[in-house]
Amino acid sequence: MDSFDDTYFMKRALQEAETAYEKGEIPIGAVIVIDNKIIARAHNLTETLKDVTAHAEMQAITAAADYLGGKYLKKCTLYVTIEPCQMCAGALYWSQIDRIVFGARDEKRGCKVMGTTLHPKTKIEGGILADEASSLLIRFFVEKRNLN
Repeated sequence: MDSFDDTYFMKRALQEAETAYEKGEIPIGAVIVIDNKIIARAHNLTETLKDVTAHAEMQAITAAADYLGGKYLKKCTLYVTIEPCQMCAGALYWSQIDRIVFGARDEKRGCKVMGTTLHPKTKIEGGILADEASSLLIRFFVEKRNLN
């Protein structure tokens, strides 16, 4: 069995991204973990729900808060396959999540390039299984372009 480290949990997020891919959604997946236990799993549902806010992170925040019975995600880590956008980073700010771990950078719309402020206690790091995350996105958009 894999040890419970960042790579292990990012692989779970990548499984969620694959689920999104199979549904025709932009393949981004997320899991939220507390004490080495996954308490929320999510993937993009913007097409399914016809809701621009239905990003993987937003779905995961809601599920984790429901699991914990409160709105704050202190002591939790979000694993997401792509760097959060400004909207998701804002929601993560309000959740007071302890840590965000992402796979690939989003050089155009990511929270870092947009200069989005995270909660002062939130740590963020990227690059975990970045190649796997970005290749899934690239494959999705190449296939989408070839269908049009």
